[in-house]
Amino acid sequence: MTLSLTKQSLLLVALAIAATLLIEHSSIDIAISQLFYNQGHWLIDKGQQPYAFIFYKLPKALLIVTGLGLVALLAWRSWQMRQNSLLLSKAQPTRATGIFSLSRHEISYLLLTLILVPTITATLKSITHVSCPNHLLLFNGEFEYLSIWQNIQAKTPAKCFPAAHASAGFALFGLAYLPRLRAYRLKIIVAVALLGWLMGLYKMSIGDHFFSHTLVAMLLGWSIVCAIAAAMFRQTR
Repeated sequence: MTLSLTKQSLLLVALAIAATLLIEHSSIDIAISQLFYNQGHWLIDKGQQPYAFIFYKLPKALLIVTGLGLVALLAWRSWQMRQNSLLLSKAQPTRATGIFSLSRHEISYLLLTLILVPTITATLKSITHVSCPNHLLLFNGEFEYLSIWQNIQAKTPAKCFPAAHASAGFALFGLAYLPRLRAYRLKIIVAVALLGWLMGLYKMSIGDHFFSHTLVAMLLGWSIVCAIAAAMFRQTR
């Protein structure tokens, strides 16, 4: 039986909590990060090109441009509707195709997913105070490897959990829940997951995040998208 979007959202939140409790601050995270660390150096130096451009600056820029494009499209659609309402003739306006056929409601939904997913993730980062791998004594840093609760109590000067950079990519899960794209949902989810993990793996390879940071960011972002889609489209599945 297919779960409703509300139930999917709750399930994904439960999985995010489980991943936080079972993997974050664990030997699993340490073992995976050690694969990217050798003799005092991370697999990729921070800022090293062309990796920094391909996996950090370019995706970030494209997501910003996408957001600005949606804002412009929303403004254009609003203007278009006002113009149509002022038409004195009964002539039907030319129907738009592709992205220009999106309704104001659909555009607003996509904007909400692009804004809320990274914003909520960044807010959690400011609360958890979790260190990045490259901050830790384990990897030639200066901080002890503490649990989330210990980091919150100590107010560790770090903001690394969940992974905000990858969460911006995972925000594109919103495309999968547009009613008009329902037939392509699985393909979109797979493509977006690959994009988000490419962004996340880059940050792992420079020591900025543990595996659990990206995993929780994906589950959390996905749950937020499902919740927004359930609220805005009243979908049952």
